Amino acid sequence: MTTPFPFTAVVGQDDLRLGLLLNAVSPSIGGILVRGEKGTAKSTTVRALSALLPEVDVVPGCRFSCAPAAPDPACPDGPHEVRAGTTRPARMVELPVGASEDRLVGALDIERALAEGVKAFEPGLLADAHRGILYVDEVNLLHDHLVDLLLDAAAMGASYVEREGVSVRHAARFLLVGTMNPEEGELRPQLLDRFGLTVEVAASREPDQRVEVVRRRLAHDDDPAGFAARWADEEAAVRQRIVAARELLPQVRLGDAALRQIAATCAAFEVDGMRADIVMARTATALAAWAGRTDVLAEDVRQAALLALPHRRRRNPFDAPGLDEDKLDRTLEEFGDQGEGDDDPDPDGPGGGGGQPSSEGPDQGGSGARPEAGEGGEPQPAGAGEQSAVRAAEPFRTRVLSVPGIGEGAAGRRSRARTEHGRTIGARRPRGALTKLHLAATVQAAAPHQRARGRSGPGLVVRRDDLRQAVREGREGNLVLFVVDASGSMAARQRMGAVKGAVLSLLLDAYQRRDKVGLVTFRGSSADVALPPTSSVDAAAARLESLPTGGRTPLAAGLLKAHDVLRVERLRDAARRPLVVVVTDGRATGGPEPVALASRAARLFAADGVASVVVDCEAGPVRLGLAGQLAGELGGAAVTLDELRADAIAGLVKDVQRRAA
Repeated sequence: MTTPFPFTAVVGQDDLRLGLLLNAVSPSIGGILVRGEKGTAKSTTVRALSALLPEVDVVPGCRFSCAPAAPDPACPDGPHEVRAGTTRPARMVELPVGASEDRLVGALDIERALAEGVKAFEPGLLADAHRGILYVDEVNLLHDHLVDLLLDAAAMGASYVEREGVSVRHAARFLLVGTMNPEEGELRPQLLDRFGLTVEVAASREPDQRVEVVRRRLAHDDDPAGFAARWADEEAAVRQRIVAARELLPQVRLGDAALRQIAATCAAFEVDGMRADIVMARTATALAAWAGRTDVLAEDVRQAALLALPHRRRRNPFDAPGLDEDKLDRTLEEFGDQGEGDDDPDPDGPGGGGGQPSSEGPDQGGSGARPEAGEGGEPQPAGAGEQSAVRAAEPFRTRVLSVPGIGEGAAGRRSRARTEHGRTIGARRPRGALTKLHLAATVQAAAPHQRARGRSGPGLVVRRDDLRQAVREGREGNLVLFVVDASGSMAARQRMGAVKGAVLSLLLDAYQRRDKVGLVTFRGSSADVALPPTSSVDAAAARLESLPTGGRTPLAAGLLKAHDVLRVERLRDAARRPLVVVVTDGRATGGPEPVALASRAARLFAADGVASVVVDCEAGPVRLGLAGQLAGELGGAAVTLDELRADAIAGLVKDVQRRAA
């Protein structure tokens, strides 16, 4: 068994360490989400926390970690008598991103349940994590059906397994800890709100601190046991401080003045619901206990706001998390002098200063002008007049664009697909482990063989070959590849702002439907992959916002670049079906025979059967219809910017599907 990196040996990352320690003191805070770039010790720090948690009293032999003093009356291993238990270390259970539903919630032996009526249940990760930590690395990549199960368990404190009339329930109260790299996509708002606290981590830019990080990492890798032994005293001190803070927590007084500050802060930042107020109150109380105080101070409320509110104040997926600290200070000052609280203890006394974790220990490191247009509205040759980036217009709700047919890609909300969840449309023999039993088909398969199998009692004699897997149809996420014309023919500032607003609206739609997105732009004499396919629509929106315009219109280069991106992505993820969205007025200039070359490039997509939509950006009283011609060669549909809106003319989706079929 490998020796984990000591928690107290982590250099810097004060907010992350404080957030984890506060949850250790008061698990009712609701866990923590750690956001940050790769290589910033997110996983190392989280895994190190489990060694600091106090041991847990459990009923001997109970697979669901029931407390001896108050066992769960509905425990599948119960009923338990109230008696002395045994102690074991607190568990940290890791949920892999690619885990199955059965691995998370547990599995029933369907064959025994049907034939014998026995609830033979194998506990899952939720049972293992009860009264411990459930850790999800790359939580933003977790499949939607697992997110739904996590939300249910977090809300009810229990896990329910329902399979064809057989029901099992067990307690599942755990500290939820997630880490993620925002570049790989964001979380669903419902799951985001379930995390009590959030912290942003980044690598230090101080050379001395970076040197200390490398020194300690190398020392641990060379001799893990010896390195851990050198930090044993610091680990024991923090462990004892957690125990003391837990004992002090019930005595901490949250006065009316602090409550008014909490309520005023949540109202000032317009957070949704009341969960933020409750989490802030619990966090401020834990901060006071961690600092060894029984009164909540203003700095506790301020620190609690910085930890509990940033991820709750986002009004749309492209808003950056964070708080305006000047506004926070003004709000706290305005409501800090009202009512009680003037007799707060000295903030410079023992444990003052908002409860920051101690960092003491051996060798502890520190915590443009418009171009002139030529004939036909084209600008002068590339380099003669590149425009600066134009801000996108206000986004709007778009109509649904989907890929025709039925796929088998990752679960999402765009196109029809055979998935683990959805409506049942048929049955088949299971491929591997049975996950979704089709009861009627199973009974129908077993019924003709009952006499030959010697059935004599009321039970149905079921064999493995009789079991049938339910075939379900739901929705999948797609790869939405945007091919955006950034040439001079699109360069009018008002027009380009509207185009960017349309693409931003489609990006918002892709975020909500759990798609991967990519961005190819073309202008001047070439095309560029502004963003390779990714789950981060935030990154795509940022690249779109900074996109300059100008030059000629190498439409063929843009289409060929997009075709190459799809070819590579098909090798990486063959099951994810693409949808190409070309945003252009249909013009093709630059190079020899630009129109013919663009036509040949477009026909490559039609030959591969790639679903496509052309967003026609042509403006003015005289319309050439070039975008419509391009859509025909792509084998897709053309829609105007106005038709892209959800309240536009009906039938857009049917038109897209008919032309792409």
